[in-house]
Amino acid sequence: MTELRFADAEAPARVVQVVAADALESWLSGQSDGVRAWVAGAGFKAGIGDLLLVPGDAGVAFALAGFGSAKTRARGRFGLAKALGALPAGNWRLAGNLSQAERDEAALGWLLSTYRFDRYRKASSAEGALLALPEGCDEARLLAMVEGEFLTRDLVNTPSSDLGPAELEAAFLALAERFGAATQVIRGDDLLAQNFPMVHAVGRASPRAPRIMSLRWGDSGPSLTLVGKGVCFDTGGLDIKPSAGMLLMKKDMGGAATVMGLAQMIMSLNLPIRLRVIVPAVENAVSGNAMRPRDILNSRKGLTVEVNNTDAEGRLILGDALAWAAEENPEVLISMATLTGSARVAVGPDLAPYYTDDAVMAGALEQAAGPAFDPVWRLPFWEPYEPMIEPGIADLDNAPSGSFAGSITAALFLRRFADHPRYMHFDIYAHQPNDAPGRPKGGVGQGARALLGALPAMLGLE
Repeated sequence: MTELRFADAEAPARVVQVVAADALESWLSGQSDGVRAWVAGAGFKAGIGDLLLVPGDAGVAFALAGFGSAKTRARGRFGLAKALGALPAGNWRLAGNLSQAERDEAALGWLLSTYRFDRYRKASSAEGALLALPEGCDEARLLAMVEGEFLTRDLVNTPSSDLGPAELEAAFLALAERFGAATQVIRGDDLLAQNFPMVHAVGRASPRAPRIMSLRWGDSGPSLTLVGKGVCFDTGGLDIKPSAGMLLMKKDMGGAATVMGLAQMIMSLNLPIRLRVIVPAVENAVSGNAMRPRDILNSRKGLTVEVNNTDAEGRLILGDALAWAAEENPEVLISMATLTGSARVAVGPDLAPYYTDDAVMAGALEQAAGPAFDPVWRLPFWEPYEPMIEPGIADLDNAPSGSFAGSITAALFLRRFADHPRYMHFDIYAHQPNDAPGRPKGGVGQGARALLGALPAMLGLE
């Protein structure tokens, strides 16, 4: 885990002067001839994320960080993180005309940019820059959010050779132990004995036994249950993916990783709720006992499902998990999954699309997403598409024919098992395709910080 800390507020620190592009000329008018000449000679225009080190008698006197224009700031998150990440070692503090939201974004973006996944290569021993906590920022909340995000990133980035169902279980149990949570794990053929037939059907072809895991924390307050898809690798099963389609399939447990990261945030901040986390963990493999196209599966809820594509397995394991969660009727039920390519076609990799029928929950999430710098986008549970998931020979079809509305039909499928008025489903990507400020290429959490901010309103804690 990347060490997270701010510079000691009492320690000497050099200044990072944040200057917007339209304020640069005004700021320069109050500086010495030498500073003006240095800035002009460097061609510094205060574009978003630009950094210029300004020399003094004893080395670097201070740094200039470009804040761009309102238009360029609106085109991306964590623009200052690019500049802050390029600072030389030492203690630094922000200065400039920043709102509280902008200070929060700078602090969060800087912390997120410090992430390194160094499990398979030696980490740099060079000391990095340390930023003093900007005025008004909530250090405990920032650290909780970033530590939860880093847990998610570490899990998603770990290849399936080192993160199968057993290893995901070990990480799940370690998280529970850290916060004193109670756990339950059901594995292998015990899944059939305890009525999780779809989890078993998806995972039985792998020598790495399928399982379902539950964590419980908190003994008072409203109840929240999080369910995350834990497909540790997805070959597609007998409807096997092409090789290019498997390259990112180590991330197919991104829903599980994200709910675990969110759970860590909740428990770290000691929110006054009763939390339950459920993760079905499988590997969708190919062997003689793999589920076949047109098999009909029973489910925990009693609904039958025709398997029209073995590569639509995530909704199967989530179906049993959501049915189990709904039996306790939590006040809010949320699922997260790397479920469909259709969601990526619809909104791309940067937005987390979600579904809910509850206007209060949707409003709370939308209101919280901006301050959390965690964008989300609502898609509809479009009921006229319900017949698309009804094959006739069974109650449900796991993969309707045709290429239309794939994310919506998957969400409608899951809603049949959740059967809960305050249900929310996220169809996330959990991967950053290119380096971006605060988000290096690789695994990434989506929706967790927005949910953390929305939970008080969703659960009536305000």
